Amino acid sequence: MSDDRPTAEDFRPHVGTKFRIRVEAPRPLELELTSVKSYDPLPEEERAMERFSLFFQGPPDMLLQQGNYVYEHPSLGEQMFFTVPIGQEDQGFRYEVVFNYFKT
Repeated sequence: MSDDRPTAEDFRPHVGTKFRIRVEAPRPLELELTSVKSYDPLPEEERAMERFSLFFQGPPDMLLQQGNYVYEHPSLGEQMFFTVPIGQEDQGFRYEVVFNYFKT
């Protein structure tokens, strides 16, 4: 990952891949990265910010509650992300991880 903080570009090549989530569950839990969305600053906003979201799809029978989870990926390693469930579809639960920090 770039420096110590991830960027949207770090994740874009991994859309469509699975991340294993460290959580107590009856079976291993994997979420698929479905999209990466960057946010451009509005004219009145701070320009030196890194803002983006990761969207994940999980199984329909296991809901992660909002909170911090360790995500494991073969190429990206381990990172802890604050995860928010944002909806449910026939395929499963959807989650969002938001990044918003000052660029160095």
